[in-house]
Amino acid sequence: MKSVTVSIDVPQTPAQVYDFLDVMAHHERFTDHYLTDWRYDGPGRGIGSRATVTAALGGVTSDVVIEVVEAEAPRRLVERNISAAGRRLAHGTYTIEPLPTGGSRISFTYAWTRAPLAERLLAPAVRATMRRANHTVMQRLAAELARHVSAANR
Repeated sequence: MKSVTVSIDVPQTPAQVYDFLDVMAHHERFTDHYLTDWRYDGPGRGIGSRATVTAALGGVTSDVVIEVVEAEAPRRLVERNISAAGRRLAHGTYTIEPLPTGGSRISFTYAWTRAPLAERLLAPAVRATMRRANHTVMQRLAAELARHVSAANR
């Protein structure tokens, strides 16, 4: 299946964005519209940071194990996602780029390595659903970053 990428521009620096995204528990704040029941394992940040969540998307509910497998401050974080009883394997990659006018462009790419047959057969609909959900994630991430950076500067 082809990957899905969504992006948003924010006024925070790449270092501020990376510092926020590097903490696994912060992800709950901007994804809890479809990822719930967060259970954490491993370190709170960086490679090896893990969470098991319940995903409810497109009328389907399943547990997902999310683990940070690559981290390159302040540019990139890669999470491995395992779900559908191991039948789905994907990677979510956050890329953070400085903007020429200040701030950052945050891109999130969800790329399937393995997917259940039904998802492969319905790939256009699955990709559209993921794009919509992750577009909302980016909007919520921008709001949470603003709150987080504002609170840190008080």
